[in-house]
Amino acid sequence: MQLFVDDLTVIDFSYLCKQRGIVGESWIVDVLLDGSLNEMSMVLDFAVVKKQIKAIIDDAVDHKLLLPMQEKALTLAESTHNDGHQTVDFISDVASYYLQSPASAFATIDCLTITIPEVTKHLTAIILAHLPDNVQGLTLVLRPENIPTDFYHYTHGLKLHDGNCQRIAHGHRSKIQILVDDKRDATLEAAWCQRWKDIYIASEADRISVNDIQLSAQAMNNLMPDHQYFSYFAPQGRFDIAVQSKVLDVVDCDSTVELLADFILRQIKAQYTELANNGVKVIAYEGVAKGAIVHG
Repeated sequence: MQLFVDDLTVIDFSYLCKQRGIVGESWIVDVLLDGSLNEMSMVLDFAVVKKQIKAIIDDAVDHKLLLPMQEKALTLAESTHNDGHQTVDFISDVASYYLQSPASAFATIDCLTITIPEVTKHLTAIILAHLPDNVQGLTLVLRPENIPTDFYHYTHGLKLHDGNCQRIAHGHRSKIQILVDDKRDATLEAAWCQRWKDIYIASEADRISVNDIQLSAQAMNNLMPDHQYFSYFAPQGRFDIAVQSKVLDVVDCDSTVELLADFILRQIKAQYTELANNGVKVIAYEGVAKGAIVHG
C-alpha cells in the first residue's frame, strides 16, 4: 500500500558550491510512503505526514547553510569566540566566504557536491528513523519550481526574525515580475535576475569593521581587500559573515521580501528616469508561491 502527499513543503536554504559560491535555493518536497495498514487502516495518518515529516525536514535542512563535507575547499570548526557556535571557511572558484554562526544554522551533508540526489539520500535516512514499523519505504521527490521566465538565487539573513530566517546564510530561488503601466517588462526582469545571480544580500545597518568581525584564525589570515563584513545578534546567537564585493549587494534596508521589493522599485525609478511618470509594479517572490507587491 502507498500513501502520497504532493507539495508537502518547500525547503528554503543555501548551499556551498565550489563553482558558484554560496547559492540560495528553494525545492518543493513530495512524499510517497510504502507500508502495511496500521490498526486505523492507514499507512500513516495524513496529519502525521504533514506535521511530523515536515518538521523533520525543516529541522534537518530548512533555512540552513548546507555544507558538502567532502569538499576540500571547506573547513568547519568550533568557534573560539562563542560556545555552541561554529566557523565556516570556504574558498570557491568565484569568491571566498567566511562565517560564524550557531551550530544549528549549518547542515553537514556527507558528499562532495550538494545535489538533489545527495540531499534526498540525507533526508530519507533521517525521516525513516522516525517512522513507525509498518512503514517500510519512503520516496522523497525534491524539485525546483518550474519557472519559464528569469529567476535569481540569493542568500541573506534577517536579524529581526524570531524564527530560523534570522540565520545569516539561508536563501531562496525566486522569480520576479516587473510591470510598467501594467505590462511585463522582460528586460527589467532579466537585468535584476542577472544582478542577483548567486548573490549575497546584506543590510548596510549590519556592516561592521574587520576589527570587530568574529571568524576563525585561518579566515582572518586569508581575508582579501575586497571583503566586506556584517554581523548581528539574534535570538539564536551571534552571526558573522565576510563576503567579497563581487558576490555581494548591500541594500539600505532589511532584506525582507517586502523591503527588497521596495528597494527594487526605488532602484528602477532612480536608474530609469524615463519611467518617472510611468506606473511601475514589482512583484518579488521569496522562494515558491509567496512574496510581496509594491507600486510606484
